[in-house]
Amino acid sequence: MSQSLRPYLQCVRSSLTAALSLANFASQASERHNVPEIEAATSPEVLLNSLTIARNENEKVLIESSINSVRVSIRIKQADEIEHVLVHKFTRFLTQRAESFFILRRKPVKGYDISFLITNTHTEEMLKHKLVDFIIQFMEEVDKEISEMKLFLNARARFVAESFLTPNAFPVTFNALQAHRHTDSGQTDKQAWIWLFSM
Repeated sequence: MSQSLRPYLQCVRSSLTAALSLANFASQASERHNVPEIEAATSPEVLLNSLTIARNENEKVLIESSINSVRVSIRIKQADEIEHVLVHKFTRFLTQRAESFFILRRKPVKGYDISFLITNTHTEEMLKHKLVDFIIQFMEEVDKEISEMKLFLNARARFVAESFLTPNAFPVTFNALQAHRHTDSGQTDKQAWIWLFSM
């Protein structure tokens, strides 16, 4: 863990630990129903002030608390367009398997990449400090995972570019393109190149 990341995660840990003081609370709008008040938002008096912890403008955490539930939304660092695509694919992969994570929300809060919903049932059935550890570990590992994926993608792109631009490779592909155009003279240049790259 980098020295700049440590105080950020420590602040998130202490704030989240304090926010997870949850209690069972029956809905005041529907009889014999118990719903996460942070999601339903039917009783403003049981909602607490939200808290935003930001490392910078591209990396922050939103903690929204209520009497019986807490919603944690994370914005993952995205330095460029490649990281933006990788984060989108990675979080989509996780949210499609939300039922396996129990506290993972299928749709993140607007402006964030991934959201967790923790209710009083979760804190009763699981260890509270382990729930906090899970979210902190996720925040530690996700940057590392995205960086590794980006390095692998760049290495693969470099290999493909070098293979395509070697002296012997281009005449072969050009000759194949010319031969294909002779067999179907009605094709446009764009259609011919699409055929070549689909080989």
